[in-house]
Amino acid sequence: MSEDQLETLIIQTINGAVATIPSYLEEIKENKEIFKVENPQEFVYGIVMGMALGMSGAIMSAQKETPTEEDQMKVRDIIYKHIPEIRERIFNR
Repeated sequence: MSEDQLETLIIQTINGAVATIPSYLEEIKENKEIFKVENPQEFVYGIVMGMALGMSGAIMSAQKETPTEEDQMKVRDIIYKHIPEIRERIFNR
């Protein structure tokens, strides 16, 4: 898989994760007593980052053998490059 293909898949994964933000924020709001979350946006940021990192790793695993440490670092770097956009989409709602 080329670097461009990998980045395209990761961006699609990030967009899918970001699309869940409104429902997660609403779920936290409706269930404050269960979640006991002090900062819903930070909590959702953690969920989105976990989804992006986890799903991207799963996609890579499906393409070939277990991703190497170098592959994992590429994924991380691509996702980290998009952190400002992810935070913008969560915190400026």
